[in-house]
Amino acid sequence: MRSLLRPGRLVGLLVVLLTAVPPSAHAEPPSAVTARLESLAGDVRDADGYAYDLRDDSGHTMDSAEITQAPDGTYLAVYHSPLADGRFHSAVATSTDLLTWTRRHDFGAGTSQPTLAADGAGGYVLAYEKDPDNHIAVRGYADLAALLAGDADHAYDAPRTLSRCAEGTPDITSVQDGTVELTGHYRAGCDTDRQLRATLTDFTTWRAEPDQRLDRALEGWGNSGNIGDRSSLELGGAELVLIEGQRWREDFGSWRTYAYDPATGRAERLTLRTHGGSRAFANPTATLLTDPQGHPALLVSLFVPSEGAAPGEAGQLLYWREL
Repeated sequence: MRSLLRPGRLVGLLVVLLTAVPPSAHAEPPSAVTARLESLAGDVRDADGYAYDLRDDSGHTMDSAEITQAPDGTYLAVYHSPLADGRFHSAVATSTDLLTWTRRHDFGAGTSQPTLAADGAGGYVLAYEKDPDNHIAVRGYADLAALLAGDADHAYDAPRTLSRCAEGTPDITSVQDGTVELTGHYRAGCDTDRQLRATLTDFTTWRAEPDQRLDRALEGWGNSGNIGDRSSLELGGAELVLIEGQRWREDFGSWRTYAYDPATGRAERLTLRTHGGSRAFANPTATLLTDPQGHPALLVSLFVPSEGAAPGEAGQLLYWREL
């Protein structure tokens, strides 16, 4: 029987089929820490608590929420919401049950993608993306009361050094002895988001550089779009980075979440299952805390874009699993 495909078309079809399978699919099995993460966080239906379309007490969405826990057990969330002025506003909220949140302070128009870390001396450091001239802004607060009142005693707005167009989506990875270490993204060639790491010393000196390890690991999965927000996690004594990758730029339904293992230099795509079968997940964060029942737990926060969401699941997803 003669083929209905001309030789040129047959070659083209083979190329499509081969490139449709990411190289990582043929790699070694996931590392132990990556497998552990997926066993805990892979299925929202197995969670000990969860909420879709998370909102605060004012009814505002809690997009890109990052959760931490204060020494007194109070849960803190930093997040952004689109408000009536048409701009994003970052805010901080408090909770005692992880499900109901009281909005405490608005950090102003043009702030988004916030991240929060304790400074080890009773205070907090907050970073967010700020526009216009999208850049990373860092603020220091003496204590929890100052944070909830928005009363910063240190402030630094970082210059853009890797892109003339945009740098943002910060994640604070360490605060120690006046030095803040962060990760973020920069708009490479003013076209596509790629990864950076940065250091802020004494709220006066900024140094940023590309982080090509993460870029290469996610590009290996066929992500030609943006490589954006990420969050560090230590699980069982091993470090992981949760990171979002976009298969095709401008396609919000192609966002997926990956776990990057610094020990192996490999990223694995997480197979995440929700009650309704949502497909797209972005802005991943995860943290270890004590849940409302008093048990150690892993908490995961993900944004579910409407383009890849099952009915009723679009927006911020928060869930936790006891350890």
